[in-house]
Amino acid sequence: MSKIDVVRAAMVEAMKAKDKERKDSLSMLLSALKNAQIDKREAPLTEDEENAIVKKEIKQVKETIETAPADRTDIIDEAKKRLAVYQEFAPADMTEDQIRETIAKVLAELGIEAPTAKDKGKIMKSLMPLVKGKADGKIVNEILAGFMK
Repeated sequence: MSKIDVVRAAMVEAMKAKDKERKDSLSMLLSALKNAQIDKREAPLTEDEENAIVKKEIKQVKETIETAPADRTDIIDEAKKRLAVYQEFAPADMTEDQIRETIAKVLAELGIEAPTAKDKGKIMKSLMPLVKGKADGKIVNEILAGFMK
């Protein structure tokens, strides 16, 4: 069952339960998934593509929370509720230990024992496809910096 079908089913449940806020959040998520499907045109979205869209929506809601003025509690509360709904459909992120293991594997594959700032581009080029959609790029970058000499 695709994520579009899962979100649509959850939206129907929210409508039956007369939970307007949840229904609106699910409607926005469903719209983002459908738009991506339309943009892709041919084949249905892969699971990774669906997860990337959910992650993108979560990131946008987090940015809304961060940039909203402190006195606009209505916007912040609505965004937090939407974030909680979106996170139900998001894949689990990699733990820091899993990211460290992946970095260690990439370093071994590249034959780099003591990475330096000069190696960072090469490392990230190999590393990011392995963690894309599974970990936040900022966190991966910070953990990689811990490996640097």
